[in-house]
Amino acid sequence: MFRTALRNVLAHKARLLMTVLAVMLGVAFVSGTLVFTDTLDNAYRNQSAKSYDNVAVSVTSYADPTARKADGKEEPGIGTKTLEKIEGIDGVASATGRVDGFAGVADPDGRLIGNGWSNKGGNFAPGKDGKDGAYSFTRGSGPVKDSQIALDKDSATKGKYQVGDTVRVATNGPVKEYTLSGVFTTEDGAVNAGGSLVLFDTEVAQQLYLKPGYYQSVTVAAESGASAQKILDEVEPLLPDNAEAQTGKELADDQAKQIEEGLSGLNQMLLAFAAIALFVGVFLISNTFSMLVAQRTKELALLRAVGASRKQVSRSVLSEALVVGVVASVIGFVLGIGLATALRSAMSSFGAKVPNGSLIVAPTTIAAALGVGVLITMFAAWLPARRAAKIPPVAAMGSAHLPATTKSLVLRNSIGAVVTLLGAATIVAGAAAGKDGKMIIGAGAFLALIGVIVLIPLLSRPVIALVRPLLRRLFGVSGNLASRNAVRNPRRTGATASALAIGLTLVTGLSVLGVTMGRAVDKMTTDNIRADYMVTMASGGGLDESVVSALEKAPGVQAVSPQQSSYFKIKDTHKSVSGVVPGDIEKLINIRTVSGSLDTLGSGQIAVAEKTAKSNGWKPGDTLAVEYADGKKAQLTVGATYKDNEFVSPVLISTSLLAPHEEKPHIPEVWVKTDGGMSKAAEQAVVDALGDNPAISVMDQQDIRNTFGGMINTALNIMYGLLAMALIIAVLGVVNTLAMSVFERQQEIGMLRAIGLDRRRVKRMIRLEAVVISLFGAVIGVGLGTFLGWAIGQTVKSSVPGYALVIPWDRIGLFLALAALVGILAAMWPARSAARLNMLTAIKTE
Repeated sequence: MFRTALRNVLAHKARLLMTVLAVMLGVAFVSGTLVFTDTLDNAYRNQSAKSYDNVAVSVTSYADPTARKADGKEEPGIGTKTLEKIEGIDGVASATGRVDGFAGVADPDGRLIGNGWSNKGGNFAPGKDGKDGAYSFTRGSGPVKDSQIALDKDSATKGKYQVGDTVRVATNGPVKEYTLSGVFTTEDGAVNAGGSLVLFDTEVAQQLYLKPGYYQSVTVAAESGASAQKILDEVEPLLPDNAEAQTGKELADDQAKQIEEGLSGLNQMLLAFAAIALFVGVFLISNTFSMLVAQRTKELALLRAVGASRKQVSRSVLSEALVVGVVASVIGFVLGIGLATALRSAMSSFGAKVPNGSLIVAPTTIAAALGVGVLITMFAAWLPARRAAKIPPVAAMGSAHLPATTKSLVLRNSIGAVVTLLGAATIVAGAAAGKDGKMIIGAGAFLALIGVIVLIPLLSRPVIALVRPLLRRLFGVSGNLASRNAVRNPRRTGATASALAIGLTLVTGLSVLGVTMGRAVDKMTTDNIRADYMVTMASGGGLDESVVSALEKAPGVQAVSPQQSSYFKIKDTHKSVSGVVPGDIEKLINIRTVSGSLDTLGSGQIAVAEKTAKSNGWKPGDTLAVEYADGKKAQLTVGATYKDNEFVSPVLISTSLLAPHEEKPHIPEVWVKTDGGMSKAAEQAVVDALGDNPAISVMDQQDIRNTFGGMINTALNIMYGLLAMALIIAVLGVVNTLAMSVFERQQEIGMLRAIGLDRRRVKRMIRLEAVVISLFGAVIGVGLGTFLGWAIGQTVKSSVPGYALVIPWDRIGLFLALAALVGILAAMWPARSAARLNMLTAIKTE
């Protein structure tokens, strides 16, 4: 029987090709994901370990740079005296103090080099030999003067800078010009993430990022043979309470663990989409083997007649599946390795550098990839194998395929209806549960999807019957035959349409949710922002106070206010506070007053958001005992309450009241309104006022909307790309079904040709059949996806102001058009094969 199975596989190579492709693509996705993440993990681990090769002990300070001791002495980090004590410990070869922060480098055109969030500055800390072991200079040397800097090699190349050139560098203050003293290579994570690294003289870096004489961290190198643990034991008593010490090995292990945790999310997401692709592939595989069994009814019945048992027939079909699964899995695994290599190369195009390292193909990856491919194929072929075993020997007397019994169809439809209703009810219950209903909806979605898949054969007849008059009217005989062929075998049509339905359910659900969220965010931005421009740091950090002063003096500026982030402590509860400029903030942000007046901000009172006021029982005129961030206490009066606004905190206060309590205020953004509104001249005036600072971003209202809504669109595009694999497999399913259908109907097609149906109409019939099946699956997927998008939206709408369901008709129309196009493309080969059949040979075919 195994030899028979093997011969059948070899005899039906073309028919099994689509199944091989489906399994191959799914396995490629799985193996590519595992190899890719294992390779990244290994590369980053090696890089992390390499960066700590010469580190015996690492000391890190977690101090607030503005903190003060009770005796009045500042202690913002690890002081020089502590560093000298560490250097004096037996076994210590050297102790190097480090300080770092944001530094943005401008290219010759004034644009920021790097990603912004990964642009760093640090100190050059040479040893007795004049070299800093963390950096290898390829040109020039490290900075030793206040006016000098050194740049990493990639940033110097991007900026076309040579040693001796003048470079504009921005930190959190005004832009300054420095002379480039050298170019270096480094294993620093910021540079590998696509950012830049600027090295300053140590005293300059301390002045910029901390305080003179203090460091944020210290790396300790040990003499040959010295114990890292012994050095650690002697270092720890020397440190302040806000500092922590670890051995280099412990730190490398911690970073390796963080790398693994960071990559696990990516790994899980990619594997989830691989699972979707394989799930869609199940329908294609099952469909293929069902059709092969149907075509071999006579052959299998003859085997039963000559003595083959049911188990032997079943094993024969499963053996074919095993061979197909093994072949497809091996090919898919090899393709997966290529996919992992391509993904690794593609990361560089997004500005991220992957450390050098070999491709990691773990034994578990091989076992997982091959195991998944073979098991999925065997699982999908199980039902057809079971059906084949039930073929009675008497069927060998005829050539007709055995139809499904009425009992089996009634049972299938009853089960499908119950599961679908249960799934729909669960989804509705999850939507009613609000923000806690996501898991409930997930369970309901699974049940509903399974139920609809079971019911699809039943649904195919009435749904396709609706379009039959239209097809007959537009395409005549070809349209009529195509619609009838599409429902001739409901199970096959249903299995083919199911693959498309699954993919489009996910795509449509994501689109409905994404477009709705995007519209809500866009509306929130449009309704609340009156400012012409929002000024932020490219790094995402805080702006310097000098930015506000510079903007207030800029020509044509009508109103300026920072959104200064701080907090109060009221009755042991911390309340987020926004420091704003009274009188100007109303011109910049649409703050809707509920009671009282915002004018009271100018007289030293505060304004409170409506929900916060109600939850605490506050109203205008109430006096609150507050404790500022520096620990000082005060009595503040509530002057107004306002509608909650996403762009300010629940409490508003004048910046003049906050100023005495914050040595260095945290300003995430500054809002600006200019005379005459937005214009190129007004924007240039703002940019000029800021000193043409490359590290500061000036966004107009459209840029602001794009910033908040762009993330949603980017996420949607990534999801579409990942789901494309499942849709490709669905397309293969349509091709396979049509090819098999043409093979089965050779005699019928020959008869049609004999009575006058020309080749052009035969092609049209096959194409229309494909379009009908594709659109049927697409309509089911779009309907279910829209339902799921609505349900998930109900769980998030309470946290998204202005949320209102939006049905993206344009995208849905595009999905349906693409489904029709899929049908046309999928039918090209089967239609051509059908049209080229010799009518006399076809008529004689059994």
